[in-house]
Amino acid sequence: MIPANVLRMILKKTCGDRRATVVVLGLLVGSLGLAGCTSSHSTPGVINVVGAEVQYGDVLAQIGGAYVHVTSIVNNPNTDPHNFEASPSVAQAIAAAKIIVQNGAGYDSFMNQLESASANSSRDVISVVALRDQVSAANPHFWYSPTTMPMVASVVTSDLVTIAPQHAAYFRSHEATFVRSWRRVTAALVTARHDVAGNKVATTEPVGDYLLAAMGLDNLTPFRFQADVMNGIDPSPQDIVTQQNLLTSHAVAALCYNAQVSSPVTLALRNLAIKDHVPTVAIYETMPQGLHVQTWMLSEISAIEAAIAAVVTGRSQ
Repeated sequence: MIPANVLRMILKKTCGDRRATVVVLGLLVGSLGLAGCTSSHSTPGVINVVGAEVQYGDVLAQIGGAYVHVTSIVNNPNTDPHNFEASPSVAQAIAAAKIIVQNGAGYDSFMNQLESASANSSRDVISVVALRDQVSAANPHFWYSPTTMPMVASVVTSDLVTIAPQHAAYFRSHEATFVRSWRRVTAALVTARHDVAGNKVATTEPVGDYLLAAMGLDNLTPFRFQADVMNGIDPSPQDIVTQQNLLTSHAVAALCYNAQVSSPVTLALRNLAIKDHVPTVAIYETMPQGLHVQTWMLSEISAIEAAIAAVVTGRSQ
């Protein structure tokens, strides 16, 4: 377990070029005294696993089924994921985990801190940025790339088979089911490319950029503007004017905005889009409750496609 004094040291740590802030609840740590605590879940035969983000936790759950106990750390789609608070229970889950899936690329650096504080040679940490070989990626929202989740599912399956070989057939069957289900996402992207490819969009952040590219859409928002908003930096006046002109001139068919993170600049852009009758589409960083990653991607594809189709239809009338 992670000693209380170590947890107290991990306080308000900013994650690289992200604006994520980790706050460890020092008062609770002091009162609970984590040193010597046992895992919150220790059912015999059940493997403790952690998804740093709920979308990765969902893949762990789909593959592991009855043989895993999943803790998803960042799991609230109604709050800014960059203002995450790491509690003692989070530290316990990380300390007890046999498998951890985390995003990497600076998005969830708090995981590295907590893992280092609870060394475990038998724990496998799956870093998605390493799987994708994108260590220098400027856009860390890898779950929106259609190739990411099948890749994660494959590695998770291999790890679970190594840990519990007696259930190998079960894990591989669940992976096969996952892959079949993911084909619906692939098919939806093929349809979207046929229907809306080549259309132009604007964004407030690069949250959904990988998905937009897979749909064949052209994002006209300068990446400098997207990166500034993502990192909590005020965009330059020139970039703000560029964004405004994209909307007022109807150079784009839709504005895709981060549904969880807003600022005066992004709120003003959304209001401008609404005023000028440019469709807006909510893009979530954290998977909404009640969905699986497959249905989440399908809903986002459908929303983007519908917004653009409405504009294209209107232009043709």
